[in-house]
Amino acid sequence: MIALPPFTAQRTTDLLKRSLLAAAVCVATPSLAADDADLFKGSTVTVLPATKQCFADTVDVSGLLLPREEISIRPDRPGLKVAEVLVDAGETVTAGQILAKLTSPDGTSIQLQATSAGLVSASTAVVGTIASPRGEALFSIIARNEFDFVGQVPTRDLPKLKVDQSAKVKVIGLGDLDAKVRRIASSVEPNSQLGQVVIALNSARRLMTNSYARASIKTGESCGIGLPLTAVLYGSGGTVVQVVRRHRVETRRVEVGLLFGGQVEIREGLNEGDIVVARAGALLREGDAVNPVTVGAEK
Repeated sequence: MIALPPFTAQRTTDLLKRSLLAAAVCVATPSLAADDADLFKGSTVTVLPATKQCFADTVDVSGLLLPREEISIRPDRPGLKVAEVLVDAGETVTAGQILAKLTSPDGTSIQLQATSAGLVSASTAVVGTIASPRGEALFSIIARNEFDFVGQVPTRDLPKLKVDQSAKVKVIGLGDLDAKVRRIASSVEPNSQLGQVVIALNSARRLMTNSYARASIKTGESCGIGLPLTAVLYGSGGTVVQVVRRHRVETRRVEVGLLFGGQVEIREGLNEGDIVVARAGALLREGDAVNPVTVGAEK
């Protein structure tokens, strides 16, 4: 056997070490690149941070607009004839305003006056006709032009209602009107099991008797974490949201509360600031790699 010179053996050892190091680098680098590649191959999902919101607890009711008080105007004695009509239905009058002039059989002129300010809702007064204190009213006046919303509430919701609770009444063509609960029935109709609620409207706008409307009565409020309804999945295994941490999907079971305006209250299972998939779906699974894009930043 031929012995190698010392310097040659040392050089061989150095070369061997370098070769092993290079091999190790070649093995490690593709592995790291593969992990990064997995992330970039993940689905791009729109996310949003969980934020604090306040949710109104409401009771929704349908019903009609009715005059709070309607006053009938008639002469106080019989035998009078309508001589002149001064106002028509639909006009607004003041208390004491002359509505019509009547004449008695002896020719005496009598003035028929409004006993309250308000809106003339109906009139049967015609010149030449006989007016009677017992017959049909010559004029009907909606006192002070005040209207109530009258609706029927299911038995389960009646305990939530209290006098003076704020409400919004939506009338076709008029939008939302401010209102307050004025009266709540002490009993329910036996067949329908519905109880009546009367809501006072606060509006100077022209309202029509028997107009259909919907009321939303605010019975309480709860403040906590809120998410869009699209971020929540409902299934046989419970209610969950999909949270993104370190580019990976985590499935969180949550407890939901109130719903309002397309948002849902999350009472348990989520913290403020958690990054949540905006449109949760069954295609995303626990541990999936994703590329999160914050709502509004995807444009």
